[in-house]
Amino acid sequence: MVAYDPFAPEVLEDPHPVYKALRREDPVHYIERFDAFALARFADIWDASSNPALSTARGTTPSQLLTRVQPVTPMLNLMDPPEHTELRRAVKPYFAPRRVRELEPTIRSLVCEYLDKVRERGQCDAVNDLAQQVSVRVACTAIGIPLADSDHLNTLVWRFFAREPGVEGMTEDGLRAAEELSAYFLELVARRRAAGSDRDDVIDLFCRFELGGRRFTPEEIASHLSMLIIGGSETFPKTYANALHRLFEHPDQRAECVRDPSLIPHAYEEALRYDMPTQFLGRTAVSELEIGGRRIRPGQAVLFLYPSANRDELEFEDPDRFDIHRRPARILSFGAGTHACLGLHIARMEGRVCLEETLRRMPEYEVVAEESERLRTEFVQGFARLALRFEPF
Repeated sequence: MVAYDPFAPEVLEDPHPVYKALRREDPVHYIERFDAFALARFADIWDASSNPALSTARGTTPSQLLTRVQPVTPMLNLMDPPEHTELRRAVKPYFAPRRVRELEPTIRSLVCEYLDKVRERGQCDAVNDLAQQVSVRVACTAIGIPLADSDHLNTLVWRFFAREPGVEGMTEDGLRAAEELSAYFLELVARRRAAGSDRDDVIDLFCRFELGGRRFTPEEIASHLSMLIIGGSETFPKTYANALHRLFEHPDQRAECVRDPSLIPHAYEEALRYDMPTQFLGRTAVSELEIGGRRIRPGQAVLFLYPSANRDELEFEDPDRFDIHRRPARILSFGAGTHACLGLHIARMEGRVCLEETLRRMPEYEVVAEESERLRTEFVQGFARLALRFEPF
């Protein structure tokens, strides 16, 4: 029988063989040391994502579900209906397709700016030189955060996600980074409220929004904004790097994208399916339920193994094949159900624009494996550095 532990060396090195065995042998897998269940199949995760018996209020991350670092103040992603529904309805218009279309010139300008900075070098790091710089600035723009603070926030977010060998879950420095992030937003909220501003942005929405007849405290607003900047800036650099890596491995498909840029959104979507960075998020049972014949008791954690689901043989034909011509009816890279990713339209636009400009300027780039660096953590996998070599342009 397969054994799965998110901190096991073989899972940190390459989880997909273990995920495949889980899907085949034990798709609702009990992890005794954490008193948690891991869901490996697509349909189980899709259905569980809307199950009211599973709550986000005790946390959704590995640190919260497994090593029990509990959230101090609520975030949008740590709320259950009906409060979550009411707040998400108010926030959602700022991330709706119409708003995102208005962001496209800004995104393209940023991409071109950072590509111009490396154009004569003939080499760059796709994560740190390009995608990371773009994603944090796009997130700041979408939320209403001063662009002058983007580098500082980027540093805090990467410290938040850093891992140390031998330490399961968040590091002490990661916890300090979370505190510093909260302190930054507390100061920003105080300035906004003192100025009496009435801007049409996410920050002012949280400052004036009432839930149950009560306005949020500054600490609660800081918590919500921390979640948005983390979600808006951390994942995209890894998905962009994964897309570049897989297109380099499949030069015929890359050449197709260069010849026909209309294929680029599909190439990015396939990279999202094939190499989802977030290994899992989850819920805590608040009432007894059954999934896949397994009885889950109140208080037990349920982990959604998204990368496993995205390669489920029951959902995708030949799922271990990278194919930009695949047109799946659904994927789980943005979650599903009640807590589906709020920023999915921004992420897709960032991916499309970044790949369009990259392939236009360096269509035959090479990935330099020996100068690249992979992340191997229980929470996020992908590239910390992706070294590219190309003809100066």
